[in-house]
Amino acid sequence: MDPVIVVGAGPVGLALSLALAAQGVPAVVLDEGPGKEEPRAARTAVLRPDTAAFVERLDCATVRDEGARWTGWRSMRRRQRMRHIEFGLDAPSPLHIPQHALTRGLREAIAALPDPELVRVVTHSRLDGIEQDAHGVTAHTRGPGATWRGSHLVGCDGARSTVRKLLGVRFPGRTAVERHAVAALHVELPWPDEALLHRQPPWRGVGEEITARPLPDGGWRLDWLLPPRGDLVTPDALVTRIRETLSGWCGGATPAYDLIDTGVYTLHHRLAKRWRVERAFLAGDAAHLLGALGTQGLDEGLRDAENLAWKLALARHHGASEVLLDSYQAERRTAVAARLRAADQSLPVLRGAGGLRTYLRGGGHDTLLTDGHVGRGPLGAPPAYPHSPLAPAHTEAHTGVGTPLGAPVEDVRVTAPEDGTTARLRDRLGRGRFLAVLVAPGTGVWDRRHWMSAGLMPRLVEAVSALPVEGEVLVTETYPGAAAHTVLLVRPDGHLAAAFGGVRPSELYAAADAVRGGAPSPDRADRTANVT
Repeated sequence: MDPVIVVGAGPVGLALSLALAAQGVPAVVLDEGPGKEEPRAARTAVLRPDTAAFVERLDCATVRDEGARWTGWRSMRRRQRMRHIEFGLDAPSPLHIPQHALTRGLREAIAALPDPELVRVVTHSRLDGIEQDAHGVTAHTRGPGATWRGSHLVGCDGARSTVRKLLGVRFPGRTAVERHAVAALHVELPWPDEALLHRQPPWRGVGEEITARPLPDGGWRLDWLLPPRGDLVTPDALVTRIRETLSGWCGGATPAYDLIDTGVYTLHHRLAKRWRVERAFLAGDAAHLLGALGTQGLDEGLRDAENLAWKLALARHHGASEVLLDSYQAERRTAVAARLRAADQSLPVLRGAGGLRTYLRGGGHDTLLTDGHVGRGPLGAPPAYPHSPLAPAHTEAHTGVGTPLGAPVEDVRVTAPEDGTTARLRDRLGRGRFLAVLVAPGTGVWDRRHWMSAGLMPRLVEAVSALPVEGEVLVTETYPGAAAHTVLLVRPDGHLAAAFGGVRPSELYAAADAVRGGAPSPDRADRTANVT
């Protein structure tokens, strides 16, 4: 079987290859570098709960062992606390991890795969040509192997993507939307284990906005928002910012600190015009750049990987329609475009002078910025796909639940009837299966032997076995907003496709058929394209 060719061995490319492997699809990862990352403590990743859970399902141990969860988030303006959010099991915080640790954990997960043939990482392989035909993709590299044949190709090769350039895809957008000076250091701050957003701090020389995010083992990442066209940040100027900031937070005296790493980062907003060209796709920074106002480009890249993996797996095992493959661009590009639009609309309000800014001097700024940083609202919440081309047509059999159609499902506890094991719903994702979740109060106290052969279960099991895709039946005691005997159809990436009042075999089949994009399209020679 021809593998999927993944170009780029950053977090998105490695995560995509692992997600494909989990669904039985082999991948070849073309790594331009030597196969290891230079540790940079100031280069960290903030993962929202949904993307952190996705990476954990890929058996990336460093997410558990080297990431930091925050107990709270506080925002301040001048000397006044404006907002405080507490995190816990029911409302988990984002996860903060050095990016080199995340990448190392993904590489280690690949090395630990039971079948080493599922993911092959080829180092020192620089792409310089792509050829497509009706049956696959050929990639030409300057490194080992020279020529690679695959069923599909995914460019995860960053902002300067070679894949995007070879495909002739435009990458318009805005340059230098925000600039930040960054420092990673060990220090004791008055808010242990809490992240902080401090606007208009009352000390000279530190700028208009500072964020502080805890890292493991007493580490912190501090970011200072810089003027758009300010002077270069010299080492002496950065040390002055650090000392003034720490002394201001700690009551006038600069506490002892150990400076580990520094940097200056410029954030751009760009969106590729196309994310699919025949059998080639773009993902991650190759497809989009964002990051202003607390938005996280890596989050969106990992969501790209999760969205595309199950569709390529379905194409491998069952065949795919053009609707299914086109839906990757329709869903993900639309979601990222909405995120960019929300950030661009908020920037004049949050960074400008006068106008709307005067009306937001209370809590408006803090709410907008906090949403971006903690993963809520239009700047940060996980995306929904209500207008997806895969959305089933509404019928009278559909019923409403607490989750909007196309949105990620709630992570309720579920039971697998086949063996009686219990788990969180998200733990059952990532295997390429459609999930049919029956809401059945009382099953937690009944013996499984009784309810497996009673009520709606036999009919539901039969209906799921007849679906045009692989499905799994799960049972939950309760689901927000759902009545007893509701059946939820959940996509392999955890988004709600449909909800029915009871077991409706024909409607369930039609919904699953819509979510797979209809019957697979036959190969057509007239789809041949050559890109060099």
